[in-house]
Amino acid sequence: MAALGKVYLVGAGPGAADLITVRGARLLAQADVVLYDALVTPEMLALCRQAELISVGKRSGQRSTAQTLINQQLVECAGRFRHVVRLKGGDPMLFGRADEELRALEAAGIEVEVVPGITTAVAAAAAAKQPLTKRGVARSVAFFTSSTAPDHPEHPALPETDTLVQYMGGREAAATAERLLAEGRRPNLPVVVVENCTRADERIMRLTLADLARGLEPGHGPVLVMLGEALAKREHQS
Repeated sequence: MAALGKVYLVGAGPGAADLITVRGARLLAQADVVLYDALVTPEMLALCRQAELISVGKRSGQRSTAQTLINQQLVECAGRFRHVVRLKGGDPMLFGRADEELRALEAAGIEVEVVPGITTAVAAAAAAKQPLTKRGVARSVAFFTSSTAPDHPEHPALPETDTLVQYMGGREAAATAERLLAEGRRPNLPVVVVENCTRADERIMRLTLADLARGLEPGHGPVLVMLGEALAKREHQS
């Protein structure tokens, strides 16, 4: 029986190719095959020109590759290739469905390594020059999403924290704002929305909670929403 290859779950970071880790870039340059997400940019894929490329994109509201099929493809690739990279947007361990892929690979006896990446919340805070924590104002942060697994109930309750960061928040952000207003949060609570974080078409919008409750215009890429007192604009901030 031929030896199985090794699979690397690599975080691509928020979008810009030069924000991947040095280890992640090295593994891409050594990869025999790369299974990549829909949000991975062509510039990032240029780091692995030698590899066979397999798109396993998953985008909300669009046709996408089923997770069970992705798991199967990873196992099959480990039987054919020595170095297999599963390239995920952001960090594999945060909203990256890594648990399902790890389970499938471990069950097949395949060696796997996880390489972290910069998660979008951190990159968005940097892009907006807006720290998520602030001494005397915010000392806790929660990352959350309204998306749930198929056949699982939604989670209407919001985390109790100083700063809220909603991933994949384009369509769901208005409902979040409505719940926060119902809980008594002030209508002019600062909100920062970042679309296409770190990419050439990045867009940063400053709103209030009341603005957000009226909904966001349809976006052209991934949207992240940050809410809380720490997001207040600093004096003299451009």
